[in-house]
Amino acid sequence: MLSLGIVGLPNVGKSTLFNALTSGAAGVSNYPFATIDQNVGQVPVPDPRLRALEQLLAPSECIPCFVQFIDIAGLVRGASRGEGLGNQFLGHIRQVDALIHLVRCFPDPDIVHVLDRVDPARDVSVVETELMLADLEVLSRVVSKQQNSWRTDPRTYARKEEQFLLFRRYLEDGVPLRSLNLDPPALRRLKGLGLLTGKPVVYVANVSEEDYSLGEDQPCVRSLKGEVSRSGPTSVLVVSASLDHELQELEPTEREEFLNELELPAPGPERLIRRGFQLLNLVTFYTIARNKLRAWEIPRGTPAVRAAGKIHTDMERGFIRAQVASGAELHRTGSWKEMHRKGLIRTEGREYEIRDGDIVEFLFTP
Repeated sequence: MLSLGIVGLPNVGKSTLFNALTSGAAGVSNYPFATIDQNVGQVPVPDPRLRALEQLLAPSECIPCFVQFIDIAGLVRGASRGEGLGNQFLGHIRQVDALIHLVRCFPDPDIVHVLDRVDPARDVSVVETELMLADLEVLSRVVSKQQNSWRTDPRTYARKEEQFLLFRRYLEDGVPLRSLNLDPPALRRLKGLGLLTGKPVVYVANVSEEDYSLGEDQPCVRSLKGEVSRSGPTSVLVVSASLDHELQELEPTEREEFLNELELPAPGPERLIRRGFQLLNLVTFYTIARNKLRAWEIPRGTPAVRAAGKIHTDMERGFIRAQVASGAELHRTGSWKEMHRKGLIRTEGREYEIRDGDIVEFLFTP
């Protein structure tokens, strides 16, 4: 399951966004540190293809992909030295797949700003600095513990020592680790260490309800885009957490009418989930077994044998072949059985790369 951790300063709308994403009831207040523990929620991934397959096949059970969101207390300047509450909960998001960095882009005299005024570029820099300092603390402890092993067997640990010291040097220079062009083994080491600045990040501008329809065409959002572009190519997603939370209370038809008025293709939470999939380069495939239809998310380029392991390790160990069909062909023929009869199901081997939208039946020996 894809997991995303929400970070940002206090009073930027993190709990409101969390409630909009999960239809939850996390505490929301106009003073700092209203969140004194983590909020965790799981939501199904909006998937029109899955809904269409469900209507066509009428399975007894239909299971979508899910996303887990974790909202922690806001970070403030000095959090790495114990200021505020956010640093206490960073451990809860060290193993998430990516971060949502929520930035306040709305003026509201009734909601205090911990740094006196709205300034997205500065706010991003404050949070990023605290994440780097927290990572530096973790990495320094790891290096200290492992130095004896490195000295005892330098040949075995030479590459690992080189990388860890490189990571530490970049953090000391104020460079987030995600900006490095790292190879897959190094990325796995970063994830194993739980270093937050090594994770992909979605920057989200939280604007007022009145400015929602302006999208990126507002000074506050442009300022944010200018700041985040310093660490490499990226994009900013614009939401109005308060409005998106209110939209959750509407009937689907009313919600669609409201979105059409704002000229938005989808609600903020849905666009955010899609952005998470794009950021991590994930694709979705579908299985139909024992009258159960299910969606699965995997990294793009995953071979069939490893996709089978996503379902069950026994399927990966005993993999024989994959029977693959396209959703478009299934809709044209009307049934999996008819697809077989017309020879529209392909037989693929273990190295076949599963494509987005594939419908797959895995054959294996138990």
